[in-house]
Amino acid sequence: MRVLGIDPGLTRCGVGVVDGSVGRPLSLVDVGVVRTAADLPIEQRLCLIATGLEEWLDATSPDAVAVERVFSQHNVKTVMGTAQASGIALLVAARRGLPVTLHTPSEVKASVTGSGRADKAQVGAMVARLLRLGEAPKPADAADSLALAICHIWRGGAASRIEAAVAAQAAAHPSAQTVGVRR
Repeated sequence: MRVLGIDPGLTRCGVGVVDGSVGRPLSLVDVGVVRTAADLPIEQRLCLIATGLEEWLDATSPDAVAVERVFSQHNVKTVMGTAQASGIALLVAARRGLPVTLHTPSEVKASVTGSGRADKAQVGAMVARLLRLGEAPKPADAADSLALAICHIWRGGAASRIEAAVAAQAAAHPSAQTVGVRR
């Protein structure tokens, strides 16, 4: 499975692509950052992020997209910009019909390091180790995007298999779907 991880942000939107599957070695496809200038109007910044993400999708052809779920922060301006960039990531992926999964920061940290409270340095170090890199990608947004992709490969793949099994069970036993529903 090839996953594009997106760490949304208005100034720096981390993007990283990883190939892999559960129980198999992971491999780095590409990593980088889509940047926008802070002095541009918000609508132009969002357009630049959309264009940058489209270019990444064109260049890497992922099977799925993993985006960091926006969480509450004390700085409302920062969380709004992150949420707007996240919305652009969701839109760009949806337009291509790609499955998108949102992962919380603590879920990503726990998946990659074993601790949901790991700091950025620990996440970067584990990303470098898992992908057999000489050092963690910089800036941290780039390493975080790879951590998202890794998390999705390890966790998202399992969730997809569970959903498929539930759907197959429902198809095999259609009467089970109508329990409690009167016709």
